[in-house]
Amino acid sequence: MAKLDARRAAGFLQDPDTRCRIVLLHGDDPGLVHERALRLIAAVTGGDTLQLVEVGREGAKDTGLLAAEAAGVSLFGAGRRAVWVREATDIFAVAAEQVLRGPGPGLVVLEAPGDSRSLQKLRRLLEPAPDAAVIACYRERGAELAATIRRILGDSGVQAETAAVDWMVDRLAEDHLLMRRELEKLALYVGPGGRVTQEQALACIAEGSALDLEEALVAALAGDVALADRALEAAFADGAAAVQVVRGALRQVQRLHVAALAVAGGAAPGAALDALRPPVFFRQKPALERALRAWRPEALEAAGAMLLEAERRTKTTGLPDIAVVRGAVQALARRGAGAKGRAGQ
Repeated sequence: MAKLDARRAAGFLQDPDTRCRIVLLHGDDPGLVHERALRLIAAVTGGDTLQLVEVGREGAKDTGLLAAEAAGVSLFGAGRRAVWVREATDIFAVAAEQVLRGPGPGLVVLEAPGDSRSLQKLRRLLEPAPDAAVIACYRERGAELAATIRRILGDSGVQAETAAVDWMVDRLAEDHLLMRRELEKLALYVGPGGRVTQEQALACIAEGSALDLEEALVAALAGDVALADRALEAAFADGAAAVQVVRGALRQVQRLHVAALAVAGGAAPGAALDALRPPVFFRQKPALERALRAWRPEALEAAGAMLLEAERRTKTTGLPDIAVVRGAVQALARRGAGAKGRAGQ
């Protein structure tokens, strides 16, 4: 069993192997780790909460507790028992080894979001074990994320147009739990049997920090320093995360770079923007077209490198990440203003 890739993990989460004694879910997307833990627990217990036992850090100190709980048989319900540990780290390694050695039909679920360096002992123990499973939960991208969006909407009886899914893939990738909440809100907005359009997705999802952030990044590229600064402050006030901002800015720069290369090859600016996927939202097209007429591909490449450096600095310098990212977006806006001036706009 051991390490499961994305394809095998999907089947396992839906129908876990009864021979498996313990599962480690880990990765850099805490929301995805948590959601998969909940899906696995529901599949194991059949949704019977009487079959679920949650164990805290005491399970690391009392090293026999996890094995004892897994060996227990509930007097009520017909599902298999699940023993759930949140925030699992290597302090549970000895307890996990006893689970593998012990009897009982239960499944221990170790939920371990964050830094994989705190899981070296657990992974060395569980990855080679035939009756254990290790599932990495990294941020979904592209087709995988699109399939997840369709699945979550489908659970509420809602479908979505391809343009709407593409738009959401580009904007909901950073936090899986936030994405689920936004999609559930969108499903209520559209209603069972409905079909989500891009306009509906924008109306329902791109509000508050998301809408402010979109406005800030488009304004920065268009060289509107004051508007970019006001919108960015509003986005931070509404809860936008620094990494969400810098990665969103990088995506916008990369998309504009694709269009700029097309213009350099002879395409009209409007046609170059129309060819982008996901499609440019109609409200943003005038500002992006002005930006496209001003920026050159090599300048956008330099802007992308600047944003990558800003993301690196949020993780390595110890400086406040919001201050680092605010400075990067302001620098992007100043570059946009300079490009606009050189283009005579």
